[in-house]
Amino acid sequence: MSAPTTTTTGAAPMSHRRTLEALSGLLLVLFVAMLSSTVVSTALPKIIGALNGSQTQYTWVVTATLLTATATTPIWGKLADLFNKKVLVQVAIVVFLLGSVIAGFAHSAGQLIAARAFQGIGVGGLQALVQVAIAAMIPPRERGRYNGYLGGVMALATVGGPLLGGLIVDTSWLGWRWCFFVGVPVAVVALILLQLTLHLPTARRENVKIDYLGATLIAAGVSVLLIWISFVDDSFAWASWQTAAMVGGAAVLLALATWVESRAAEPVVPLSIVRDHTTALAILGSLAVGMAMFGGAVFLGQYFQIGRGYSPTEAGLLTIPMMAGVLGSSIVAGRLITRSGKVKPYIVVGAIVLVAGFALLGTIDHETSLVLVGAAMFIVGTGVGMTMQNLVLAVQNTVALKDIGAASSTVAFFRSLGGTIGVSVLGAVLARQVTDRITHDLAAAGIPTSGSAGGTSTLNLTALPPAVQHIVRAAYGDATGHIFLISAAIAVVGVIAALLLKPVTLRTSLDLPDPARSAAVAADAVDGAPAFDQVAVDGGPDGAPVRR
Repeated sequence: MSAPTTTTTGAAPMSHRRTLEALSGLLLVLFVAMLSSTVVSTALPKIIGALNGSQTQYTWVVTATLLTATATTPIWGKLADLFNKKVLVQVAIVVFLLGSVIAGFAHSAGQLIAARAFQGIGVGGLQALVQVAIAAMIPPRERGRYNGYLGGVMALATVGGPLLGGLIVDTSWLGWRWCFFVGVPVAVVALILLQLTLHLPTARRENVKIDYLGATLIAAGVSVLLIWISFVDDSFAWASWQTAAMVGGAAVLLALATWVESRAAEPVVPLSIVRDHTTALAILGSLAVGMAMFGGAVFLGQYFQIGRGYSPTEAGLLTIPMMAGVLGSSIVAGRLITRSGKVKPYIVVGAIVLVAGFALLGTIDHETSLVLVGAAMFIVGTGVGMTMQNLVLAVQNTVALKDIGAASSTVAFFRSLGGTIGVSVLGAVLARQVTDRITHDLAAAGIPTSGSAGGTSTLNLTALPPAVQHIVRAAYGDATGHIFLISAAIAVVGVIAALLLKPVTLRTSLDLPDPARSAAVAADAVDGAPAFDQVAVDGGPDGAPVRR
């Protein structure tokens, strides 16, 4: 058994000024983590083209980061419940930095994928620990007003990242490698700011036990499943011994992980938290939102560049409507939630809006009006801004402060898992449709399918003949709409989960009420004695404690 933590359940919230000071470093950390993916989004077609990679490798550059981030997120969250949160954030930044530098020196698509996988370990820490640190400083009811800052950082990173990435790859004297190097100075500044501004109590516990076996089984099970998704129907058939072996192996590994988690002293994913009604539905909603959001948005940069012929910088500018939706909706919804204390209505509306946005994006092809595409992206962004952070908030409201790390990281884990599966599934669908379409159109045009590209990747458009370029652009532009329709169908699950959430009022304290005190209040009420909420330390004029 663990010893009691040194922090008390009655920890007082920080002042607004101190909160903003501490948030400065945390928000910069969040910016760095998001920048790592957004700065690559518009540059990735040129990066994979320069490395002569395939569409499958294009998908895995994104999937590798999401996979390792997913696998390590619950571990980081559990560590945050046991050790110094600030030190853990700083360690995650260092891991992220090392991965960024290694990725910048990659000389093949395989090396880049491996470096991105290592980088994902740090990303998993950052995406879990920032939420945990904020939850340790700000009560749930007040957290809504600060979601506007989170939304602003998300919007800045998601808009500025593609623009910066496009500018880097369009600038001859920089080159795509600087897409990975550019985050290094920002991360260094974040380290310094955190050291100066973030001061959180450390919950030290004796006999700490980390569930490494459970974490390993979860990571292995998810990895096998994702590898199968990436290669099925391409390298082997759906009904084949490879499918049986990989799907069966993944099921066995995940079943073993569940068994280990149910018996571990310090489980990575506590089943008691997962079984909670609100947490279970928030996990389901986050899984659906992650699959739809990551799976769909990852391919927008490819759509604008490969399918429409825009430069990386122009592709970054064209994603601004989505980020405007994220920023506006997160700020407005956050303030309304703080005012009312109600979170469910905004999650429900956001989930419905997300489905509508993806359904509209599902109608696009390589000739669709940019006005329609921009409007659809704005709607998708609005849905994301109203759901993603608020699902975490709903869960944080139901758990004690000592479990906030495990609860927050569990939701982040399933959201990342959904995103990883979404990118893998939609990437596999896109690769299959693009390949079939290119093969068909090349044959119809009388161009030999073998040797038409001279062994060059179809993503390296500048090295292809003009006639082949047109066919490739049309194939990517038309196939992208189909994967957004799949995203819309997946997002419907998020709507169902949101509707089933219990309507609650967010608490105004950092921690849950003391169970012992609540029991005493209930006992007093049963005995006919006047119930009271707390006993004041300094009492009335006679010095006696005053019941309130």
